[in-house]
Amino acid sequence: MFHYAISRLLWLVPTLLAMALVTFLVMHATPGSPLDPVAEGANPLSPETQKNLAEHYGLDRPLWQQFAIFVGNAVQGDFGHSYVYKTRTVREIILETFPVSLLLGSMALAIAVVGGLTLGILAALYQNRGWDYLSVSLATVGVAVPNFVLAVFLIILFSFVVPLFPTGGWDSPRTWVLPTLTLAMAPMGIIARFTRASMLEVIRADYTLTARAKGLGEGPVVFKHALRNALIPVVTLLGPMFAAVGTGSFFVESIFRVPGMGQFFVLSMTGRDYPMIMAVVLTYGVFLAVMNLVVDLTYGALDPRIRY
Repeated sequence: MFHYAISRLLWLVPTLLAMALVTFLVMHATPGSPLDPVAEGANPLSPETQKNLAEHYGLDRPLWQQFAIFVGNAVQGDFGHSYVYKTRTVREIILETFPVSLLLGSMALAIAVVGGLTLGILAALYQNRGWDYLSVSLATVGVAVPNFVLAVFLIILFSFVVPLFPTGGWDSPRTWVLPTLTLAMAPMGIIARFTRASMLEVIRADYTLTARAKGLGEGPVVFKHALRNALIPVVTLLGPMFAAVGTGSFFVESIFRVPGMGQFFVLSMTGRDYPMIMAVVLTYGVFLAVMNLVVDLTYGALDPRIRY
């Protein structure tokens, strides 16, 4: 298991290089530039000023040289200055905003896992009965309703009709509730649907029937025998899901005024902030690769056959 983890971490290096190269080429293949009036709308900079800035940022150099310089600096943790937020470095922005997005995503995923597993287990145990219909309905609503629509609904309900929580901010635990619930609903619906399908398959398996025939109670049969095997397909979702919610959500962070990384990424895309785009993409890549490694190691903990 240890050697497997080390080899996976070593493969992370060429994976990130390939991701950085593809992102770099796509950015520069897109028409316009950070200094182009077409890209920025009404840009008051004169051609001479744009030329000087391009020389200052190194945008006048060949693409291969720009990429080599970026990789060399990125290895040292230096992603340069932001083109949009000119007084701040990209590293400062990432270090300030990523912990906020990670906290929000962690709380949302925790609620999604607990709620999704509960709904999925109840739906499987009470198939085609009241709990099943209720669980499937909640899961469908969570997946189908966009998070910005859900955010507005929660604000109206819990900030105006029943004033329990503020409409936004990030200065106290009370301000965390609504954005966390909003971000958790879609993952919870997905987890519930996968748990239900997996549990329905497992509770009809031969070893589950054997456990019941031996006289085991319903609790040990469900939680010790069925759930452990049913979790393997569900765990597969958690790696990419955590990477998605843990690196920032533009709509949720914007609506609730959460100072996370999601809004910076979208603004960097519209402003063609090359250093910020590259840094966020690489951050997401590292996070996704690490979470997939954690998922693979979790497989071995759930099923010894996979470990061996």
